[in-house]
Amino acid sequence: MAGFFHAYQAFTAGADRMLAERGLARVHHRILFFVAYQPGLSVGALLALLGVSKQALNLPLRQLTQAGLIEATPAMHDRRVKSLQLTDSGRALEAALCTEQQRLLGVAAASMGEDDARRWQAFNRALAGAREN
Repeated sequence: MAGFFHAYQAFTAGADRMLAERGLARVHHRILFFVAYQPGLSVGALLALLGVSKQALNLPLRQLTQAGLIEATPAMHDRRVKSLQLTDSGRALEAALCTEQQRLLGVAAASMGEDDARRWQAFNRALAGAREN
């Protein structure tokens, strides 16, 4: 468990520093990540992906909107539904955060053989699947 904890700390440290420089935190990164990879995502769908309450999402989503990183527009199919997308600034920040984490994953993967890297990927898929059960 300690190894997993320290690996996660290393994985998030660079992104956390970049976020802190903007007065943001890891919760903001999670929101940016999901909106980046699912443009037009509704607030309800984001709530389900994050597994949080509307109350827990309200403040960080509002902060990202006020910072000009996310915009919410009425969905075409139902104007009562808010459709979320990143602004240009939001896309740039999310790309920088992802680039830092991908760099770290690349360093770690380069230190492993291909078979070990495949097993590590399989382990992560199994771990993510266990969460859903």
